[in-house]
Amino acid sequence: MKLSSAGPRVIAPFVLTAILILAGCSSGDGRSAPQAPTPPPPPPPPASTGPTFTAGVFDPASGFKDRCQVVRTGVDIEGNSFPDLSGSTLEEKFWLRSWTNETYLFNTEVVDQDPASIADRIAYFNVLRTTAQTPSGKDKDEFHFNQPTDEFLEARNSAPLAGYGARLVAFSNSIPRDFRVLFTEPNSPASEVIMGEANLIRGTRILEVDNVDLINAATQAEIDILNNGLFPAVAGVPHTFLVQDPSGLPRTIMMTSADLAPKPVNRTNIIDTPTGKVGYILFNTFSPFASEKEIADAITAMKAGGVGDVVLDLRYNGGGLLAVASQLGYMIAGDARTASKTFELLRFNAAAGNRNPVTGELNEPLPFFNTGLGFSLADGTPLDTLDLPRVFVLSTDNTCSASESVINALRGINVEVILIGATTCGKPFGFFPTDNCGETYFSIQFQGVNDKSFGDYADGFTPTNSSDPFGVQVPGCVVADDFDTELGDETEALLATALHFRENGTCPSPPLSQGPSGVTTSSVDDSALSPIDLRSSKDIMQNNRDMRMPG
Repeated sequence: MKLSSAGPRVIAPFVLTAILILAGCSSGDGRSAPQAPTPPPPPPPPASTGPTFTAGVFDPASGFKDRCQVVRTGVDIEGNSFPDLSGSTLEEKFWLRSWTNETYLFNTEVVDQDPASIADRIAYFNVLRTTAQTPSGKDKDEFHFNQPTDEFLEARNSAPLAGYGARLVAFSNSIPRDFRVLFTEPNSPASEVIMGEANLIRGTRILEVDNVDLINAATQAEIDILNNGLFPAVAGVPHTFLVQDPSGLPRTIMMTSADLAPKPVNRTNIIDTPTGKVGYILFNTFSPFASEKEIADAITAMKAGGVGDVVLDLRYNGGGLLAVASQLGYMIAGDARTASKTFELLRFNAAAGNRNPVTGELNEPLPFFNTGLGFSLADGTPLDTLDLPRVFVLSTDNTCSASESVINALRGINVEVILIGATTCGKPFGFFPTDNCGETYFSIQFQGVNDKSFGDYADGFTPTNSSDPFGVQVPGCVVADDFDTELGDETEALLATALHFRENGTCPSPPLSQGPSGVTTSSVDDSALSPIDLRSSKDIMQNNRDMRMPG
């Protein structure tokens, strides 16, 4: 993501009393002493400087909306004028309090605290949540967060940011560090091929940046060089890297940063098997508006290629636009299976009744959308369908929110979902991202349920052969993420397991998990150092179920 008053002095009234007593006495010549003038009335109490807190009493949030300590002027990157009015930080916090009471799904579980008791608006927002836990012991609400509105809009619109086009994972962010590449963006510096070899591939380990040892750097000055090289602030800056591929010797490369927008559909493939063609789609986010057209184009390509099954790789997909998730569900299942069916119905807090407390509209079920909606595909454009009775989903604990909605919604209309990988993150909840005074707040406002009214998967979906006792079991196989093989390769552990299950109806034994080679563990305490900043791994909106529609 102060006011104080001194009490009135008590000396003056006693002095005044003494003067009045003396004034009432006769003078020595028998004449009465002159009367003292009547004192002026006490000043009125100071006017109130803002709203006041009464526990359990909530004024409408609309009365505090857009009353800002710092007023923005002009328009945002979507062309919308800022609605800000002159106000105060106190009014911003009172808005957060009333807005939470009106719209938060678990509003009765929030301890009502005086907004004046916490100075910072973000710190105050952070306490406006439930502290209850799921059966597995994790926080029921672990998705309460906020970010500057300009950053939210940039992410939603897939605004280009400086970088190389590589998403990293840290197996260790302490000495000895271990940073590797999860995947690269197409047509980026990371995926550029030099002398027959891509700069970076999945599993490449970063050893040095600009001649600084990433594994063992032990000074803040070195950490600063590493961060500046890994996460450049602007485009057009060259940096040198010593890297090592999963099965290769160290090599030196140079990459120049560029302004890049991550692609929602990172790659596709059509795999020929003895029993027919299988489509593969690496879909990394539903969130930027561009995701609508990209996933529609991918499904069209799968249909043109004559696939009989499709593998949706959602292992790193943290969610995004629920409407696009609905479109994807329709494109997989087809007209007959989705006709008159609910993709997702939202359940709000008890006080909301049959209305959406955020929009004020009647709470209507979200259908399986069968046309473009206008995000990046023309409104009304018919969507192609694969008309499949089943779908394979590759998952990890980063498979979250809108990705889980696809799983739950398809199961709700009896499309078989076969889950390959690990237990999903467990987020049947969502929110309407709401801006107030330059900060966008994400507070759980609803739980989504499918056509069978099921939505209780707060501990995630898990394959049937999992030892996880809390997740909702789905047919499929547990297999660890394979960091040494390129995504989309038929030998990559999760995809290979999906293909095996398709052919045999069973999980391979032993599992086809390879896992990362040579992963290290931390053995040196370097907690005094600032960590290497993994902000490049946050370039897609994670754990998000965004209810926005075009316009």
